[in-house]
Amino acid sequence: MTLALIDIESGNLHSVDNALRAAGASDVVITADPDVIAKADRIVLPGVGAFGACAANLRKVDGLEEALRDAALTRARPFLGICVGMQLLADASDEMGEHRGLGWIPGRVTRLIPSDPAAKVPHMGWNDVRPTRDHPLIVPGEAYFLHSYAFTGEHVLATTDHAGPVTAAIGRDTVVGAQFHPEKSQRYGLSFLTRFLEWHP
Repeated sequence: MTLALIDIESGNLHSVDNALRAAGASDVVITADPDVIAKADRIVLPGVGAFGACAANLRKVDGLEEALRDAALTRARPFLGICVGMQLLADASDEMGEHRGLGWIPGRVTRLIPSDPAAKVPHMGWNDVRPTRDHPLIVPGEAYFLHSYAFTGEHVLATTDHAGPVTAAIGRDTVVGAQFHPEKSQRYGLSFLTRFLEWHP
């Protein structure tokens, strides 16, 4: 099983790579090559930093967006987006201007505004993952979060609480996104990645 770990120059690739291998992945290829992606059995898109920069880095690689879309949506390869990689699944983000997402899952990424001013932004540290519906990848537990913007929209699989509900995971069909960082979430994160590697939607 070949897993394509997508390099858009904005993810902590080596940490994610190490976590995937610890979870059982044996053939991980760090790549942005559309031809390699076309042959991959699974795809992981990590991202850290600003939404706009991640989107721009993805789109500056000729054919990358199309290759990801074809693999995930046409050929139904299991796809996981992590942190900003999850947010890119949305229609758009208003982080530092208006930026277009991949548009795979209807929704927007907006500034996180807790109802309690004492709740700090960024939302950083360990917090509960609370499933909102049944999904084979999402179970209750605690994961590590670090973000200032959050997804609001359809196909929410789990929430967390930061002075109000915050989307923790989204997904539809063969596509799943996690706002939390599985590579930093110790036992919970490794078990989540193991379920992704074993997932046959």
